[in-house]
Parts: sequence; structure tokens; C-alpha cells
Amino acid sequence: MPEPIVIPNIRMITVSGRIAAGSTTLAKNLSNKLNWKHMEGGEIFWAAIRKETGLAEKDTNLRPDQKDLLFEKHQKELLESGKDIVLESKLSGFVANGIEGIFKILVICEDDGSDQPQIRIDRLLNREGISTESAREEVLVREKNDIEKWRRLYGNGDPNWVYWDKKYYDLVINTFSHNQDEAFAQALEALKIS
Repeated sequence: MPEPIVIPNIRMITVSGRIAAGSTTLAKNLSNKLNWKHMEGGEIFWAAIRKETGLAEKDTNLRPDQKDLLFEKHQKELLESGKDIVLESKLSGFVANGIEGIFKILVICEDDGSDQPQIRIDRLLNREGISTESAREEVLVREKNDIEKWRRLYGNGDPNWVYWDKKYYDLVINTFSHNQDEAFAQALEALKIS
């Protein structure tokens, strides 16, 4: 396996974004380019929780709070000690704030500052080959359940708190106006990688 590419002062990259905004594609592309490990936080941790509890992905609101807090504790430990990892999860950029050596990327799908859920639903439909209803439920219901719980746990109950607040990130990439190749090029430019 080729040696990992060294980026001065950056030992990990987080990629966060709303469902089907394009964070998975970007994280995989960065991982391949840099020869860094790609880790998808939700896939690693929540698969075990779903199996244990019998809950669907959209059932964030039914998960015990201690499971979410445990996941964020593990994620923070990884962020504090990890190296040569592209960590993709919704909350990874938020959790990484204040930790040295982390470059935080947010992927959005917005037109004039407004999220485009229908585009994200269409992307999920095409990517997963699921029904329109399933895609709508994934994007709208799961996201609503996620944000309601996380506002309570991490946003001190602030009704306006969102993990996709641009203030938490070093780079924001809009996939409404950039295709996946352009988004990737934008990330490489910000990281000063040719």
C-alpha cells in the first residue's frame, strides 16, 4: 500500500453533511487520494446499536441518549489521537472543534442559502435504488429526529442549533453548484494537495 500523504499540521480530516449532500463521495475520494483510512462513524457504531435495539436508522429519537453520548465520546477519543484518517459522520466536525490537527469540511446542498431536500431525496433514490417514500423518510424524518435529539444533547436546547452551522468548519462545499469532481478539486485546493 502506498505511503499516506503528509499534510502539514493536519493529521485527520472530518467530512460532515446532511443526508445525501455528498459527504460520502467526498470522504471516499479524499481517502483514496491521500492513502488515508476512510471511517464512516455511523456505519461503524450505529450498525451495532441498531442490531442491539432493533431500531431503524430513522429512529434516532427512540435511541437511548446514553448511546449517542457514548458514540460521541468514542468519536472524540478518535479525533484526539487518530492519524491519517478521513472521518465521515454528521457530528464529526462539530465534535472536532477545539482539537488540534483536524481539518473540518462541511458538505451542503443549498441554493441561495436554502437547503434543497428534493435534490438530496433524488440523489438518495438514484444511489440506493429505494422507493421515493423511503428516500423521503430517510432525508426528512431521520434528519428531523436527529436534529431534535442533538439540539437537546449538544445544542443546550437551542431551537436554532444545527451541526451544519458553517462556523464549525474550515471549508464549506456546496454540491448544489459543484459536481463531485469540482467538490473534490475544491477540497484538494483548500488542503494544498495537487
